[in-house]
Amino acid sequence: MALPALSSSGVKFRRVLAHFPQELSLAFAYGSGVFRQAGDSAGPGENNMLDFVFAVDDSVTWHMMNLTKNRSHYSFLKVLGPKQINSVQNYGAGIYYNTLVPCNGRMIKYGVISTDTLIDDLLHWKTLYVAGRLQKPVKILTQNENSKLQAALVSNLKSAVTAAFLMLPESFSEEDLYMQIAGLSYTGDFRMIVGEDRSKVQNIVEPNVPHFQKLYSNILQDCPQVVYKHHLGRLEIDKSPEGQFAQLMALPRTLQQKITSLVDPPGKNRDVEEILLQVAHDPDCGFVVQQGISRIVRPSSVVQSAKTILTAGVKKSVTYSMKKLYKMTKGWLRKTS
Repeated sequence: MALPALSSSGVKFRRVLAHFPQELSLAFAYGSGVFRQAGDSAGPGENNMLDFVFAVDDSVTWHMMNLTKNRSHYSFLKVLGPKQINSVQNYGAGIYYNTLVPCNGRMIKYGVISTDTLIDDLLHWKTLYVAGRLQKPVKILTQNENSKLQAALVSNLKSAVTAAFLMLPESFSEEDLYMQIAGLSYTGDFRMIVGEDRSKVQNIVEPNVPHFQKLYSNILQDCPQVVYKHHLGRLEIDKSPEGQFAQLMALPRTLQQKITSLVDPPGKNRDVEEILLQVAHDPDCGFVVQQGISRIVRPSSVVQSAKTILTAGVKKSVTYSMKKLYKMTKGWLRKTS
């Protein structure tokens, strides 16, 4: 099963790729520069920064080539060379961002992540940082024939559906599901307190329901635990302890471990299956899952934000943070007006 391609041509995004080394296993564009968000005008904001992620098989070699082509994109870390840049990349969520880069008349931000690190996050939700972005609509620009990566991309979408099911009631709307999925990677993210529009998840989902349907409709139709009433936009899931246990057992490994550490007192050392069976019978099962996700997201979001001072430099970090605060304030004023 391949990830559904979005309908727009993406030529302007692929023109950006021409400025970079071409050894990419996956490249995608995301965010408000690609998809319209609530509060924007008719289309994606032309003044919004364009956001990209580049997955590469060999980060050191890629940074070495990119330093030759685009040395000005890097902060003071460029003097340390590609090996040290790669060392910084490996902290936190394993992604290195160059931000506020002028390109083709627009400001762009691009993150570089190793293919292996990306696959690990997609399969196991080690940080949910890039995996979380790929649970929402993105514009795939290039993707090589890596069957392991392709399988991991689909697995991540299935895991997002499973986690959302556990936090939703027995019956809910399609939009409720997409709101839950879009919010997974923001659960516990400290930037949702300072630095992000509080309505961010709603702003992402409301104008983009058809894009979410392209991503998830096949998964929902094939899922044996849900009744998908597509014509009504409604879903019903099995909330019995047996149904919830099956869903808990299908969650990514890191999330299972976080749930286990929340429920199992130190020293008891029960096996994961026994603990998840207990959680499946708990009326607060969904809340426990939510807390487990929060324990994944919070540490990586803190470290990744702290890295910005190194990867962007102080001046760009302040500028970028001020732009985020402006968007947060604008969203708050729109909500209260």
